[in-house]
Amino acid sequence: MHPKDLSIQDFSYDLPDERIARYPVAERDLSKLLIYKDANITTDVYRSLPDILPADTLLIFNNTKVVEARLYFHKPTGGAIEIFCLEPDDRYADVTSAMMQKQQVYWKCLIGGAKKWKEGPLSLSFTWNDQAVKVSAEKIGMVQDAFIILFHWDEADLSFADILHHAGNLPLPPYMDRDAEDADKERYQTVYAKHDGSVAAPTAGLHFTESLLTELAKKNIHTEFVTLHVGAGTFKPVKAAVMQDHEMHAEYIDVSVESIQKIRQSLPYNIITVGTTSLRTVESLYWLGKKIIDHPTIDMNDLYVDQWDAYNNKEVLPSADMALQALENYLLEKKLHRLVTKTRIIIAPGYSFQIMKALITNFHQPQSTLLLLVAAITGDDWRTIYQYALDHDFRFLSYGDGSLLWNRN
Repeated sequence: MHPKDLSIQDFSYDLPDERIARYPVAERDLSKLLIYKDANITTDVYRSLPDILPADTLLIFNNTKVVEARLYFHKPTGGAIEIFCLEPDDRYADVTSAMMQKQQVYWKCLIGGAKKWKEGPLSLSFTWNDQAVKVSAEKIGMVQDAFIILFHWDEADLSFADILHHAGNLPLPPYMDRDAEDADKERYQTVYAKHDGSVAAPTAGLHFTESLLTELAKKNIHTEFVTLHVGAGTFKPVKAAVMQDHEMHAEYIDVSVESIQKIRQSLPYNIITVGTTSLRTVESLYWLGKKIIDHPTIDMNDLYVDQWDAYNNKEVLPSADMALQALENYLLEKKLHRLVTKTRIIIAPGYSFQIMKALITNFHQPQSTLLLLVAAITGDDWRTIYQYALDHDFRFLSYGDGSLLWNRN
């Protein structure tokens, strides 16, 4: 069956409300870890990973950083309007350059109570270096389900990233059903978070500590970092009856040439992606390399991964080494040190993994594209895995426990 024909109703399970983790465990790496390998399930904790993983494994992490994307503005009449910053407007080449804009920036946003904001700018104020900073927001237009907002502020030394850090609020997922607290500023970030741009955490990485990363290195387990800025589309429910009618969200990826080289050199060993976003990034690299093999003179603006690109191939596919080498050579010929583009890849049953050998991930919502991804790795065993987790008191979703899923295909 082509993934387009999959019914999302076939990927459902009963998730009791009390199994949703609304707060993290006291120590990150003492979260429980379900291990699925060769159709067998065992239980451990993240702290044991140095003893679980084979030497020479390459762990790939997403080092995106969650931004304080919720801004609360006030109308001239005094009413409050929430603006949720989704992603930069298309006029910017990437998230980083947009985040570094000063004095003004255009952003795609959701607006809470949009009907109450008839016209005119909104404003908010905060204190920075003992001075009041005023930020205004003006509706410019709409694109798909989002508004284009022009933000403007009067302090020339502050970037938009600074504005969010000082004036914004952390966007916890809606299923946590609570406001962000001070402790979330630390716990809803990975310890290696580096690049501002996500509106949700790459949650599989929340279980890793500096000491755990040190112990992994001692066991000759290597690490590499890529960047995929997680968008609100991560939480977008699948409303279509079949996947063909579901529009997969696009997300920015940013990967250095050195990272591509390291991944290619590690192909003979076990490459394990930490989180679905790392997996989407790494597998997207393969399909970008294939595009270059098929179209050697492809323009950089056309080098992206669309939703069904991975399923439209009837010919013999190039090896992962060939695809990554083609991508590496393409970037070097253009004197580019980093690949920055977008991916809309959907990974579902029927997908053929090209690079990843195993995935470390949390437990995902019923009828979600992330659950489809888990099923692509484990086949119908996803039901057994999730029932085992429910029966053995695993905690679910962003602040919950996790799993190590070896590819059964």
